[in-house]
Amino acid sequence: MYFPQFLVGMSATAIIVAIWTYIEAGSIWSALGCAVLALIVLQVGYAGLVVCLIYWRSSEAADSTSRISVAAQENLDGI
Repeated sequence: MYFPQFLVGMSATAIIVAIWTYIEAGSIWSALGCAVLALIVLQVGYAGLVVCLIYWRSSEAADSTSRISVAAQENLDGI
């Protein structure tokens, strides 16, 4: 997911949470607090997703490199 797309979705989610909380609780401060909490949860989730994607890519690259070196050694053994 691209960051601008995430930013738009995060803003829309925070606005919806703020409106919903204001309707349910009737307090601007509750609405603001819940919206900030939703923003924090979304940021932590996004950062975790980025870390996982980087880890998976690096482990896939390491696996493919080891496969290539094993295949190269097998070819050299036959000579």
